[in-house]
Amino acid sequence: MDNWNGIVSLLIACIELILLVNLIVFAKKDKFNKTAMLILFILMIYQTLEFLMCQIGLDYSFIAYLAFVDIIFLPPLLLVLLARLFKYENKFLYLIFLPAISFIIYYSFVVKDFAVTSCTVLYATYSYPLGDLYGFFYYLPVLISTIILIRTTIKSSDKKTLYISKVLLIGNIIISIPVIAGFILMFTGNHYLIAKIESIMCKFALGYAICLAIVSLFNSNKNKDEENNVH
Repeated sequence: MDNWNGIVSLLIACIELILLVNLIVFAKKDKFNKTAMLILFILMIYQTLEFLMCQIGLDYSFIAYLAFVDIIFLPPLLLVLLARLFKYENKFLYLIFLPAISFIIYYSFVVKDFAVTSCTVLYATYSYPLGDLYGFFYYLPVLISTIILIRTTIKSSDKKTLYISKVLLIGNIIISIPVIAGFILMFTGNHYLIAKIESIMCKFALGYAICLAIVSLFNSNKNKDEENNVH
């Protein structure tokens, strides 16, 4: 191996695969846990694609497009996960996927404009159309879910919901660190971090993945305890 570009992506993909397998084997298959597993799968696929682009050399426009198609579903799924936690059912819930689907359709016509402009051991840098607009719709659900979790940790009296909300809030804060840093730098005229934000954020998302595994297993154990108490 002449260089180590993308190797961290491979390491993180392997860790996320291990977490996913553990949930498939040990976690209860309710709506909350299934959503958590889907998020883990999306994160793992993104890291795998980044490894293929940066280390294997499959840095084609279509592969970069696939990486964006994959990871664009992460933010709305964070809101779906909270809906599952609070047992919120609404036929309009899935409308939150409309921005992601709209971007996928638009980007399918301009795949050739996607490019991996650079790779390092830790992250990749991309060039793609409508970057600022994409960023707004990408990070807005992350911000909304963080606000919901903060309100829940303050107001909730249910111990199970409170614990899960606190752990997920920690995960949200972790993935928000590069976003906050990137926008602060952008307002000072430095666009260095913004150009790499998706890749770096997905590295920080390993912390969120660990938090997901913790709450999913906790949720499964609590459900078992509740079922035993009923019987």
